[in-house]
Amino acid sequence: MRPRGFSERFTEQYKTYRPSLSSKTPFCVIAFLMILFRFKNMKNTITESASSNRLLSLPVIVSALGYFVDVYDLIVFNIVRVPSLKSLGLSPEEVSSVGATIYNWQQAGLLLGGILWGILADKRGRLSVLFGSIIMYSLANILCGFVQTPIMYGVLRFIAGVGLAGELGAGLTLVAEILPKHLRGYGSSIVASVGLLGAVVAFLTNSWFDWRTTYFAGGGLGLALLLLRVRVYESGMFEQAKTQSSQRGSMRALFADSVRFWKYMRCIGVGVPTYFVIGILATFSNEFAKALGITEEIVTGRCVMYVFVGTVVGDMFSGLLSQWLKSRRMAIGSMTTMTLIGVVFYLYGGIKQANTFYLTCAYLGFSIGYIAMFLTVTAESFGTDLRATATSTVANFVRATTLLTLPLYQYLKPDVGAISAGGLVALLCFVIAYLSLFLMEETFHKDLDYVE
Repeated sequence: MRPRGFSERFTEQYKTYRPSLSSKTPFCVIAFLMILFRFKNMKNTITESASSNRLLSLPVIVSALGYFVDVYDLIVFNIVRVPSLKSLGLSPEEVSSVGATIYNWQQAGLLLGGILWGILADKRGRLSVLFGSIIMYSLANILCGFVQTPIMYGVLRFIAGVGLAGELGAGLTLVAEILPKHLRGYGSSIVASVGLLGAVVAFLTNSWFDWRTTYFAGGGLGLALLLLRVRVYESGMFEQAKTQSSQRGSMRALFADSVRFWKYMRCIGVGVPTYFVIGILATFSNEFAKALGITEEIVTGRCVMYVFVGTVVGDMFSGLLSQWLKSRRMAIGSMTTMTLIGVVFYLYGGIKQANTFYLTCAYLGFSIGYIAMFLTVTAESFGTDLRATATSTVANFVRATTLLTLPLYQYLKPDVGAISAGGLVALLCFVIAYLSLFLMEETFHKDLDYVE
């Protein structure tokens, strides 16, 4: 038997950790920790040599809760866009145009932040990014509760976007590096499924309180999460890579080599349909419903909630599917095809009832539930010295594709209408996704303990 490496010894120390719950723990944290413990039932489907304790180690739990807060604060503008802008005195036409501008400012922040935090995660460590990013976006979201003008609203959403860009990539990189390769698919599913419930909680919070309180709650949850983060340790693979590579966190290294560059672009390409669904079909669902002739009022925030409820289930399903198929590519391909079917029905299925429209949003959410999967593939595709840079930037470049797809949709809409404009943008997104998937390498059994 070969001697155990540093990273293998490192992962075993987490077996002793368990999340502690006190009477002062926020209710939402307790609820989702309970959901995490339900994943113990997964041990019957995992090989006997694997311990479910590793899936419930503190880094996995904290990463899942971190993504929960990240999604809450990321999607909160999509949910409160209409009521918040109306309260600032904007007309219905301005709500659409100004709302799109503010949303694009947030996405621009994600684009910039993805590069910034990704580089820092490989240069300074995964945990430094997890701490720094959550402080930035939590404070920005709290300040969003005080905005009085659209300009200040846009500035704060940009700052929030920069902060939000660091959470998911660094968290999934940490989880991928501390779990053995036969458990990585399950780990990413846990992080994604728990995390995406943040959108549901954001919608419910906005249903119970006004939009300003919804922002305060999101920022407060983020600051509370810092208390759990202090017990998490750095990835052993990263500590080892410090002495092995001088190009840690180099964006230039991703672009300088043609093979590495196209591998990177394929990781972005397969995820493009996910944010077409979230950023256009869900966020502007009221416009599509009107174009379809649905007479009942469609609440955009509810559509966003249904999409993310579906995504919670879909991300768990895609993780289990990849483990069963022993293939990341086949799992992503299956989910992408289901997304294509859902988009066609959404746009051209002749939906006339609000309930059918909401159910279609839930199905679309389920079908795009491979977000964590394509980010896991990204983490598995690059060495430890570039892994966080690649994963963080891919995550946020995919989110930021709305900077291109949304203006294209708005440009086409006056001439061809919302439905045809959405269909043309969808066609472009799926062509990119299928081409990227066809050329992508399989990473299911890949060993991650290496540098580029």
